[in-house]
Amino acid sequence: MAELLRRRKVVRELLKNRGDLLIVGGLGSAAWDITDAGDSPTSFPLWGAMGGAALIGLGIALAQPKKKVLVITGDGDMLMAIGALATISVQKPRNLSIVVLDNEHYAETGMQPTHTGLGVDLAGMAKAAGFAHVMRVNNESDVAELRSEIYDSDGPLFSVVKIDPEKLPIVLPPRDGAYLKNRFRMAVLGANAIYE
Repeated sequence: MAELLRRRKVVRELLKNRGDLLIVGGLGSAAWDITDAGDSPTSFPLWGAMGGAALIGLGIALAQPKKKVLVITGDGDMLMAIGALATISVQKPRNLSIVVLDNEHYAETGMQPTHTGLGVDLAGMAKAAGFAHVMRVNNESDVAELRSEIYDSDGPLFSVVKIDPEKLPIVLPPRDGAYLKNRFRMAVLGANAIYE
């Protein structure tokens, strides 16, 4: 069996020299991972709304078609919003990439196994929903290819990264949801965005 990738190493690689890439971090570990890679006003880590990351990313991508949008989330979050794949596929946002960090567990609630550990194939589901660009990431060279696809290719892109279900120290983003929303809006739309 191949060695599983380390989640924080993957996220740091995807976000290094990120420029103006807009990031949505799914509930729990994904939000902590994007914060560990460097908290930024152009990051929107979710503190709630499990299952909301992909559709929030879609909304941002549609509202900001000239900016690249990356959703980093977990398998539990993506499973909760599996219908989002159909909606994203129909909308076909060329600027949206979704990366699912799949540890096959609900890490935030006690490491119960998710369906992906029991054979459910998220990449296959995305393909069946109509995504033309689907990747399975299993090694470091795949991570480099994924990074290139996120920054240099048109989407929508859906990728599953198989990661080690390791327990890592929590790196919390700011806890104030209104602050995070306003900070993100100002970074994307300018200083007066919160008043519009």
